[in-house]
Amino acid sequence: MDKPVEGADERSAPPAKPKQAWHTTVLRILALMVVIGITVGIYLIRGRVQEFAAFGYPGIFLIVLISYATILMPVPGMSVVFSMSGVFHPLGVALAAATGGALGEISGYLAGYSGSAIIENWKKYDKITAQVRKYGGPAILILAALPNPFFDLVGVAAGVLKMPLWKFLLWCWPGQLIKMLYVAYAGYYSIDWLFGL
Repeated sequence: MDKPVEGADERSAPPAKPKQAWHTTVLRILALMVVIGITVGIYLIRGRVQEFAAFGYPGIFLIVLISYATILMPVPGMSVVFSMSGVFHPLGVALAAATGGALGEISGYLAGYSGSAIIENWKKYDKITAQVRKYGGPAILILAALPNPFFDLVGVAAGVLKMPLWKFLLWCWPGQLIKMLYVAYAGYYSIDWLFGL
């Protein structure tokens, strides 16, 4: 009678997949549902977004929060920052807008954290994910400081990579502030220049 070879079963059996806790799956599904709900809600009120500007800095915060909470769907957040800096102090506009923008990006983060594969295998997404994986927070800061329509992908990438939310916001907010400062001051000086003609 032949003796069984030690470890034969271990080599022939496929590797076991790690079991995911049910609560993690539920949280991911809830996160995705929140993102979808926010996006649908914003789409439904898109025509009334400008009305928030009448509320001053809190209105600017809300407009930018709403516009940045959409994922890959344009809402006029930057134009409000530009134009409202002719009415309010540009530093206050930038601070309100940066805070709203950073908090609005949580929706992209949640979409990535939920594991949704909406934009996987897209070259721009793959490049951004590689940058966030390689450089972490500094990549988020630099990309947040640039006015580009693809920053939503940075939030998605940070979520997919399971970067802690506090760390994402820690790097996102200063980048948003830099961007909002130059948009607000550009609006402030150009509006003064236009009315000075």
